Amino acid sequence: MCGRYAAGRGPEELVEAFGVERWEPQEALAPDWNVAPTKAVHVVLDRPVKDAGDRRPVRQLRVLTWGLVPSWAQNPDGAARMINARAETLAEKPSFRRPFAQRRCIVPADGYYEWVTAHDERRLEVEGRRKRARKQPYFVLPADGGLLAMAGIYEFWRDRTLPDEHPRAWWATCSVITTEAETGPLAAAPAEGPRSLSDIHPRMPLMLTPDRWDAWLDPANTDTEGSLRELLSPPPGGLMRAYPVSTAVSSVRNNGAELLTELAAPEEETLF
Repeated sequence: MCGRYAAGRGPEELVEAFGVERWEPQEALAPDWNVAPTKAVHVVLDRPVKDAGDRRPVRQLRVLTWGLVPSWAQNPDGAARMINARAETLAEKPSFRRPFAQRRCIVPADGYYEWVTAHDERRLEVEGRRKRARKQPYFVLPADGGLLAMAGIYEFWRDRTLPDEHPRAWWATCSVITTEAETGPLAAAPAEGPRSLSDIHPRMPLMLTPDRWDAWLDPANTDTEGSLRELLSPPPGGLMRAYPVSTAVSSVRNNGAELLTELAAPEEETLF
């Protein structure tokens, strides 16, 4: 899955990397090394500019809320549960079906965090002697150090309790698409530790390689049973690496570049 990630790149770098044509500097977000559900996040999307005479799609860097609220929802209370959308059921789930067809985006990141349960802690949890096991966090990132372009979908929701002119009358929210985690070897896998992403967690964000960006963002493509479904196939294996980081990342109160520091060894004894 993807429940926490790091977004340390500045907006100027994202604009250059994705060929963004329009963005609002006053809305730009500061680096966030511990992005959690319901936070404001940067996304890249292709969409006509509101109130512009030209209706062609324009590539934009926008700020959305992480946690999708379906357009038909009565209220936004379930947003924190909609941070991920499974690639396998995008075209069927009512919450995701229309955004998949019409409103796709890219969620840029440096990488994402995933937690592995320590060996002894898991045993105590199974035996019922500990309600919540301690876990070792890992940071998963592209092996070449480049941007992680996570496939996403977005949606608009109207808060009917507010007047049209209210700044919170419309919500723009998003979800990260996940797929089955790779079972092949990680790039630069350590001598001790997980050998594949599936060793860490059975799910992973769907990574879009640059050759898929334009097709994924194209709002004119609504072929959910054909070309869009093909874009949901995982990228080639061996593009990701993972390393242990401090358990400080487990608290959303902690936020700084030091959270990405690679540990020489896990702080918790893991299953590997």
